[in-house]
Amino acid sequence: MSLFKARDWWSTILGEKEEFDQGCLCLADVDNSENGQDKIIVGSFMGYLRIFNPRPVKAVDAAQAEDLLLEVHLRDPILQVEVGKFVSGTEMLHLAVLHSRKLCVYFVSGTLGNVEHGNQYQIKLMYEHHLQRTACNMTYGPFGGVKGRDLICIQSMDGMLMLFEQESYAFGRFLPGSLLPGPLAYSSRTDSFITVSSCRQVESYKYQVLAFATDADKREETEQQKLGSGKRLVVDWTLNIGEQALDICIVSFNQSASSIFVLGERNFFCLKDNGQIRFMKKLDCSPSCFLPYCSVSEGTVNTLIGNHNNMLHIYQDVTLKWATQLPHIPVAVKVGSLHDLKGVIVTLSDRGHLQCSYLGTDPSLFRAPKVESRELNYEELDAELEELQKIIRDVKAQGVWPMTEREDDLKVSAAVSPNFDSVSQATDADIGTDLVPSITVKVTLQNRVALQKARLSVYVPPPLVLTCDHFTFDFMAPEMTSTVTFSVYLKSSYMPSELEGNAVVSYSRPTDRNPDGIPRVIQCKFRLPLKLICLPGQPSKTASHKLTIDTNKSPVSLLSLFPGFASQPDDEQVNVMGFRFLGGSRVTLLASKTSQRYRIQSEQFEDLWLITNELILRLQEYFENQGIKDFACSFSGSVPLQEYFELIDHHFELRINGEKLEELLSERAVQFRAIQRRLLTRFKDKTPAPLQHLDTLLDGTYKQVIALAEAVEENQANLLQSFARLKSATHLVILLVGLWQKLSADQVALLEAAFLPLQEDAQELGWEETVDTAVSHLLKTCLSKSSKEQALNLSSHLNMPKDTSRLKKHITLLCDRLAKGGRLCLSADMATPQTIVMPGGCTPIPESDLEERSAEQDSTELFTNHRLLAAGPPSPEDSALQGLLE
Repeated sequence: MSLFKARDWWSTILGEKEEFDQGCLCLADVDNSENGQDKIIVGSFMGYLRIFNPRPVKAVDAAQAEDLLLEVHLRDPILQVEVGKFVSGTEMLHLAVLHSRKLCVYFVSGTLGNVEHGNQYQIKLMYEHHLQRTACNMTYGPFGGVKGRDLICIQSMDGMLMLFEQESYAFGRFLPGSLLPGPLAYSSRTDSFITVSSCRQVESYKYQVLAFATDADKREETEQQKLGSGKRLVVDWTLNIGEQALDICIVSFNQSASSIFVLGERNFFCLKDNGQIRFMKKLDCSPSCFLPYCSVSEGTVNTLIGNHNNMLHIYQDVTLKWATQLPHIPVAVKVGSLHDLKGVIVTLSDRGHLQCSYLGTDPSLFRAPKVESRELNYEELDAELEELQKIIRDVKAQGVWPMTEREDDLKVSAAVSPNFDSVSQATDADIGTDLVPSITVKVTLQNRVALQKARLSVYVPPPLVLTCDHFTFDFMAPEMTSTVTFSVYLKSSYMPSELEGNAVVSYSRPTDRNPDGIPRVIQCKFRLPLKLICLPGQPSKTASHKLTIDTNKSPVSLLSLFPGFASQPDDEQVNVMGFRFLGGSRVTLLASKTSQRYRIQSEQFEDLWLITNELILRLQEYFENQGIKDFACSFSGSVPLQEYFELIDHHFELRINGEKLEELLSERAVQFRAIQRRLLTRFKDKTPAPLQHLDTLLDGTYKQVIALAEAVEENQANLLQSFARLKSATHLVILLVGLWQKLSADQVALLEAAFLPLQEDAQELGWEETVDTAVSHLLKTCLSKSSKEQALNLSSHLNMPKDTSRLKKHITLLCDRLAKGGRLCLSADMATPQTIVMPGGCTPIPESDLEERSAEQDSTELFTNHRLLAAGPPSPEDSALQGLLE
């Protein structure tokens, strides 16, 4: 055992339960950076490709997040990674990744960000080769003496060498008498391939012999080969080493000499170019990996050999120069230059322990701390402690960032004009024959101190748009007032999910310690009027979707709640009002004369949301102005989950359609580029061959690409519209559930956070999987029925689901458990199985899966009866509401 351990410069653990081998590690300047520093490329058998740019950290620190430049899942197991000049027409370095049935060549590029952790790296597939045989390993080099590019040779599991001239397949040859594949290396000086066969002998094959040998269409010898037609594949030289080899490396001293190093199971050998042994060394321990490299002494070679005793030995020829201890058994070892530190030893274990280390002479021994010799003055310590406690109390009282100071720095206010613009700014609106109005919003910034780099960003929900949404203030002097104005209008024919806008100001406040300023953010919300998207309309007698809101106060005249929306302001129609959105849909609002109820009805379920929300807000404002503080709304009908699920299914169907269209577009684009390459080859040929209708195929493929691109754009527009309608329906369902179960404001906010986590929907992270995870978390914590559910772990990966059945099941179960006494919370002490029973008595939540399925069926039937105002026959008040229109 060595007294000295490898000095840890940087280390990390890769993934969970992943496996690695000797071909999974590579060091090279894969991103072609200006400084030429090496990067660490690691591939795993689970298909994960990672690229690291480690940075020196303290011994107590772990690997930083910015050290990982790129992590991508390639799905197929990665057998080997190499970096070389693999793309024709350029000498830039590219990354070759070998899978069991595929060879992929990528270009790694990086985009610099404004800050250190803002750099973005990505890989681009240059080309790939699908292999007809299962691959084992590969090597590369300038086969045949080519200049400025590297060719690739892959050895299959049945002993066939497949050679690729970059983007094209060259030929394949079977090695004679091969049973099991062995390690493979290429010697550029002799233009030969070196391998160790299953006969335990080192064999060398010339590239020219491989190239001119008979093609390997079949493994068996044909009659023509036996008769002498064609050339047989013969070995250049062989050397029996008497044991199986683990790895082969070739080190060149200069242009006239090179050495072949072979690591066996008990020995390692150094051979000359002609196969003669220069030296060999018997090893004391079972080796796991090795790496020879040129020594500082001329004519000698240093060799790193790792073994299964967690040791790393450094030999100079056959002399042991150093032995150091590693925290793991290395299966791959490399030496490179990282951040101007040359000679960094990079080791990788089979379980993913990646470490960068160097050789040091400071033993890692425990050192006892020095004993404090001076006597302590307890009176001074008590006084210091009291002073520090006073400082802590003062900081707690005013907060880390005093709110008064922050508010005094900058005040932001927004005012919406009560009237429309005299000249509408909606020049690009696509709604129809209606004249689209626009309204002006004025945002005022009042600052007390000098501010730098103030930026104002304004957001309104689509399809509402702004004439200008970004404003910049380079410098704001103290006691300065800045005002900006912009207009808001409706651009498309569907309705927004809400009428609330948000103005966000980010700025920097200079301090004595930080002249550049401390970044801060302040926001101000403003509400747009309903008349911006809605016009007075005729009430409708029939509607497919109806909702009834109960109140505890006498009904209010709709003319006082919605002034300007009555088409005929007479006494007979004060309790009925119609609304027509600019998109064309209509909503009818009714107030009962004999009961304290309001009904909202429409042909589209999602259109009920804006009028329902506007009604409740205006009722609350009306009674607050009257001095009445106990006004409350409730909902006693059935939650319309079936209509909500139809919108979810429509949105998910558009997502699936978009994914299929993008895949088809990608296939047609690849086909289009392939046809272009073939045509270019034909045009460049000195003796051009017939086009064979390639021009017709190119024209047809181009039309398909254009049609698919237009279909993708149309689907994206439909998806944006569907997501806006889904958000409106989600707001409505949350409102009804809150009124139904009389949830507090915090509980409603928790529901909104679970059901509305995204401002915008994307193909990579969609609404369905995000909401399903959030609802599942609520069901397993505060709404859990047993301690077993709380012990279940949720998946950390958000993937697009196959269908929406799981999501709809969880939403139905959430409403069912709320109906049976469950309450929403985030605190840990409240996350216990619910035993609360609502007044009137409820059956307990079933424990078995069979009972749960029956309960879900019952709850589904309970929440889908949307055409009635409540479960059961209509009451006299309901008949009176319907009679108002007749």
